[in-house]
Amino acid sequence: MPKGSPELTASRREEIITACEKLYETMSFKEITIKEIGAVTSFTRTSIYNYFQTKEEIFLALMQREYEQWAEELSAIADRNKTMSAETFADVIAKSLEKREQLLKLLAMNHYDMEENSREERLTDFKVAYGASLDAMRACVVKFFPDVNTESFIFVFFPFLFGVYPYAVATEKQLTAMREAKLDFKMHSIYEMIYSCVIQLLGGK
Repeated sequence: MPKGSPELTASRREEIITACEKLYETMSFKEITIKEIGAVTSFTRTSIYNYFQTKEEIFLALMQREYEQWAEELSAIADRNKTMSAETFADVIAKSLEKREQLLKLLAMNHYDMEENSREERLTDFKVAYGASLDAMRACVVKFFPDVNTESFIFVFFPFLFGVYPYAVATEKQLTAMREAKLDFKMHSIYEMIYSCVIQLLGGK
């Protein structure tokens, strides 16, 4: 661990994570290297190794940050509202994930690689954040829909998130291939998919 104040360490970690996030908007997971990340930070590339040993650890930290922010938002939803209809709940959950496209992309594309190539302590930190999002969602369902089987909701909803991004976002190459294959398909937005899933899990139509 580098020498310096906890604030400096946290600030530099955040800078590295944010640099990775920006690159991931235009580059693929395979294209991004620690050298590429270092080129857009304010300190040397070799300094990154004081904070992360692999690029997978940086990506895992990015996904950890996404889960932490989502868990905070879910907790705020539970705190702000006494009751919610299924439609309103589905709407706020869909909107909360619509702006977390990065999280859904990471889940769909590179989750296994990130976990496999990260140190155990970094993986544990990530699992704490993931667990917080599970707990926050569980608390929402228990509070607003006491008649719904909460564990069944969690068991279906969280694995469902792994498949949202590929069905909601396609490259022009993928769209062309589907048209040439004469597939009968319609792209749906992240919001539409999440909303529909939540409504169905809550017993709606």
